Amino acid sequence: MTGSSKSALTSRIWRFWPLYPAALFLGFFFLYPSVLLLSISFVDGEGALSAVHYKHLFASATYVKVLLITLKIAAWTTVFAILAGYPVAYLLATVKSSTRNSLIIWVLMPFWTSFLVRTFAWIVLLGRKGAINQWLEALGFVDRPVAMIFNFTGVMIGMVHALMPLCILTMLSVMENIDRNLTKAASTLGARGGPAFWRVYFPLSVPGIAAGGMLVFITALGFFITPALLGGARDTMIVQVIIFQIQEVLNWGFAGAVAMLLFVSVVAIFVLYDRLLGLSTLSGQSEQASGGRSGVIARIGKTLGGLFIELMATLTEWMGRLWDMVFPRRADVARTSFSRGGAWVTALLVIAFLALPALFIIPVSFTEAGFLSWPPRGFSTKWYESVIGSGIWFDAALRSFVVAIMSAFFGMCIGVPAAFFLARQNFFGKGAVFAFLVSPIIIPNIIIAVALFYLYSRLGLTGTTIGLVFGHTILAIPYVVITIMAVIKNYDIRLDQAAWTLGANKIKTLWLVTFPLIRAGMIAAFMFAFIISFDELTIALFVTGGEVTTLPKQMWDDALLRVSPALAAVATLLLLFMSAFILLSEFIRRRGAS
Repeated sequence: MTGSSKSALTSRIWRFWPLYPAALFLGFFFLYPSVLLLSISFVDGEGALSAVHYKHLFASATYVKVLLITLKIAAWTTVFAILAGYPVAYLLATVKSSTRNSLIIWVLMPFWTSFLVRTFAWIVLLGRKGAINQWLEALGFVDRPVAMIFNFTGVMIGMVHALMPLCILTMLSVMENIDRNLTKAASTLGARGGPAFWRVYFPLSVPGIAAGGMLVFITALGFFITPALLGGARDTMIVQVIIFQIQEVLNWGFAGAVAMLLFVSVVAIFVLYDRLLGLSTLSGQSEQASGGRSGVIARIGKTLGGLFIELMATLTEWMGRLWDMVFPRRADVARTSFSRGGAWVTALLVIAFLALPALFIIPVSFTEAGFLSWPPRGFSTKWYESVIGSGIWFDAALRSFVVAIMSAFFGMCIGVPAAFFLARQNFFGKGAVFAFLVSPIIIPNIIIAVALFYLYSRLGLTGTTIGLVFGHTILAIPYVVITIMAVIKNYDIRLDQAAWTLGANKIKTLWLVTFPLIRAGMIAAFMFAFIISFDELTIALFVTGGEVTTLPKQMWDDALLRVSPALAAVATLLLLFMSAFILLSEFIRRRGAS
């Protein structure tokens, strides 16, 4: 090899250096342990290759039935999240920016509120002695309490409430880029509002619906907090089976087999999704730009989608004509449109559903009673005093804060260079690299948690703070990469080029020009990473080893023993802290944007 060829090879290798930290970190702490976990399902107790765990898995219909229940719950959660979230996303995309910024804070309240806080709120609201049952009885709608928790209804309400903001934000990112003049042009040509919406606007929003639905579905597959606290025995999720096999039975091989069943299901769903719509729609892009998808599944999907759109357009057309027949309008009066008012009413009801439940925890935390009930009895601060004066709660809160700060910091250090490189460079395999970097939010968290537990038990990292930081950094990297890439996508590269022309090198340009201009996006990325870590329970449940604890884990442990008002006090303090953190970040972001 000549000197010039060696130099060219070295140059090509160093060209990809921004990807190396992320690739090495995720390769060792995410890919390697995941493969290790799944591989032990093919080994028996003596270390020989065997299918004994899979024979046990399929010996009865129990575990397949649990998988089907998991898929059913995830599917219905996705359907309800899309149906209820679409009007909200549409409204947010079509109002003034100032109104949108105010409304989106309330939409995001469940996202920045702890899963456990939300679940406790629904226990207060939906219980037999809860607020909703008391209102129903007072109004005379029912004679006795309605069972709304510890069943499928409770699971649906809790999971839709938890995951709908994710769906709304994903759909909103697509709807914001739809030109509203297209619908106006169709109306100008004589189309009614309903048919114009279904034939023009709705098809353009399909990538957002597909991406939001897919993210909700995959996330729902890995849920266990809501089903465990709001569901019954018939609503057991497959994640709960894996947790039981690890923590109670210590059967790693069988847990690996169950995890493999979940993994194969996720992969199969992604393959079907790719054949139907294309994986690029996960980032809100349309496949039509590249000629669309081909194949039997894609053609069937397009045909069924086209029939659905035509059916809805025809239905709204006939409804409009019927309205004009019942309430004829004068020729000099413009046709009245009820779509805008309907969107506002629907969106405000959904936003109330998202934002209000967490607020019910606050008065309950001041009760004198020794259990959660509505309405709260008397007024007392004893639960706050017990929590604030407890060394256990203080240590858990402090550790959660430190771990979240460190995880967000490492996530930024690793994810930002990778995001810049992916956003600004074109190379062979770019799609595969992007898919790998965001795969931790695609693979159910339970697989990552159990895999890390298996790896840490060999490395001696179980029960250590740094082990927990590494685990949370895995989850932080995808959010940092996606957020920064979205920011860079709208960044004017000519500003950097102007700095280079004036003699600044790339590092100085990055520090003095690029970073200040994208400061709001950087803050948003750090904020996402911080919240994901601060509220994370699944990984903490496994890798802490019972020696250290975080605030969500301490809340989970106490909830399993006794749901007392002390948990409501912790939940209220956590709600206030996260709200203050989000509002401060939003204030800094707006100042940076202005």
